[in-house]
Amino acid sequence: MFPGSFMMGAKDRLLPPSVPYRFFAAAALFHLAAWATLAVAGPDAIRGFVGGQGLVLAALHMITLGTLAMTAMGAAIQLLPVATRRPLGPHWACRLMFWLYAPGVLLFCAGLALSLPWAQHGGATLTVSGLALFGWLVATNQRKVDDLPGVTHHTWTALAALVLLALLGVLLVVDFTKGFLADHTGVAAAHAVLAAYGFMGMLALGFSYVLIPMFVLASAVPNAVGKQTALASGLALALGAGGAAFGFGPVAALGAVVGLVAVGLYLKGMLACLKTRMKKRLEPFFRMVWLAWGVLPLSLLLAGAVALGAPLDPWAGVWGFVLVFGWLLSFVTAILQRIMPFLASMHSSSLGGKPALLSHLAPKLPVDIHLACHGAALVLVTAGLIGGWAWPLRLGVYAGLAGAVSFGVFTVEVLRRYRSHMAAAAAANHEG
Repeated sequence: MFPGSFMMGAKDRLLPPSVPYRFFAAAALFHLAAWATLAVAGPDAIRGFVGGQGLVLAALHMITLGTLAMTAMGAAIQLLPVATRRPLGPHWACRLMFWLYAPGVLLFCAGLALSLPWAQHGGATLTVSGLALFGWLVATNQRKVDDLPGVTHHTWTALAALVLLALLGVLLVVDFTKGFLADHTGVAAAHAVLAAYGFMGMLALGFSYVLIPMFVLASAVPNAVGKQTALASGLALALGAGGAAFGFGPVAALGAVVGLVAVGLYLKGMLACLKTRMKKRLEPFFRMVWLAWGVLPLSLLLAGAVALGAPLDPWAGVWGFVLVFGWLLSFVTAILQRIMPFLASMHSSSLGGKPALLSHLAPKLPVDIHLACHGAALVLVTAGLIGGWAWPLRLGVYAGLAGAVSFGVFTVEVLRRYRSHMAAAAAANHEG
């Protein structure tokens, strides 16, 4: 079944629950803040957005930095020590990473929303510092791992993309006030490719090779498949980001084509894995996984169309929305929906007694509401962007906001139920 001794001694490698959960709680808060910011910005600002500072760019970074990367960091610091059976780093370093990164993202997004250079520069400095610490911790963990190529190959590519996107991000922030870049739009496009397909995309693909088989109790995806997708994805990333940065549209479009090949290999491996699962009925979180997998190739088709000269208004906006809110946000909220109660269940037996059941820790109604609202938001906002219509955009943003509220309720309820279980276990021990 699942690779060898992956889960053997896993509890001994668990971090204190407060360490990963602070990242997950912050991700849920930024998710809510992003949709609220888009609601304040209004349909006209969203419909006409092709770059530049303001509320829409701030909301975009609340999702990419505040929700997506925040989740990746929280998941990585807990997942990698368990998967690799090697320590990631001291607990204080993980806490420091959060206290550099979370306030940095908050300050940076406020600076983008209000066009405050000092907040942008200060927030970017803290954010990059937190990301640098994360990169160092992950690189230290991965340096001697040779038995999980599906994870490690994607992770190294993600770290390389992180370095490049951080450098381009700093250049873009400085360019807002100095105006020294010859092609701000091209550099911004390369930054987006490196962030979404590179850093977050590679982590999503790599972690899938561990998380999906574990959650559905299936056989591991063969190492050869992981190596193939990592190689194809890395080539696609280099072509896409390089073509965007230097204004070579056909090269960027070729990157999208190679990316589709990589996605085909990845999905073929995932579907073969699912056929071996012990859980014949997939859990509710997998509905969001299906949605994400369906949207991922669509994002690459849109990327290729933009690279080949499709009008930036509206197709650049449609591509960015489908990529970030469709593929990545759907996948990340799916993983959050499963990993938060999973870790809570593993921690719940630390005081003795039986662990809490996942079904008791994870309320179903909030995630059902989130799925419906998130799906409606994707359809309505995409239609509004394509047609240039205000009312679908407004309704879509409100649907996304309602879904984010519901997901926040789910997050709070998981933590409340975990604490209630631990309080009951402590009371039973005291009475015993």
